[in-house]
Amino acid sequence: MKYVEENSRIWDKRAENNDRWSTVVTAEEVAKARNGEWHIILTPEKPVPRDWFPSDMNGLKVLCLASGGGQQGPILAAIGAEVTVFDNSQGQLEKDLYVAKRDGLTINTVQGNMQDLSMFADASFDLIVHPWSNNYVDDILIVWKECSRVLKKGGTLLAGFGSPLEYIFDLKKFEKGELELKYSIPYADIDHQDDEAVREVSKAEGYSWGHPIEEQIQGQISAGFVITGFYEDRGCWLFDNYINTSMATKAIKM
Repeated sequence: MKYVEENSRIWDKRAENNDRWSTVVTAEEVAKARNGEWHIILTPEKPVPRDWFPSDMNGLKVLCLASGGGQQGPILAAIGAEVTVFDNSQGQLEKDLYVAKRDGLTINTVQGNMQDLSMFADASFDLIVHPWSNNYVDDILIVWKECSRVLKKGGTLLAGFGSPLEYIFDLKKFEKGELELKYSIPYADIDHQDDEAVREVSKAEGYSWGHPIEEQIQGQISAGFVITGFYEDRGCWLFDNYINTSMATKAIKM
């Protein structure tokens, strides 16, 4: 899939420019985490509730899926988890390696496509942390199935994702604050490269997809999960003053 390689290159560049998902946690944040004061995010702003995590994280095997950038992985390593950070971008993974070296943490990094976790055996992890990122692959049902396979029975999947709402509008007008309906969901940037605005954004920020909410929620359920937690958050879009456009779920593998 050519877009996977292209998105890897684009995210390498975004990592160089310290994208909002590429700005590493500080040494002070890591130190606080070691002392029990910590949080991570799955969506742009709202911290994940602490009761979504096991009460004792020490020694738990955690997969930070499509989660490079030096944010979630270092914090979880600092509280004692055995962390593997998996990401399509080597530039993003280098952020985690930088923090690990700076703060004396142990973090394993693996580069790859979130739709293919074949390098991991069945039931390899106790917890998967999957921040807002699955809009960069074409099929998220495969992602949920792979998450289910590599999680232990009773394991937890924490996932963040966005509403497909932004994808239905004319992008050039949307950037000017004007809302004109143009596209339908499901949506794919690669299907609309004749639109100059879409072409420019996808080349700068990565090729993305607008997945139906049904695939985000029912997709997890069909893969063998039970949803036990949910919250909404801002999406940092034009709609933020009117409606939350990102969300997170806690799911348990049955």
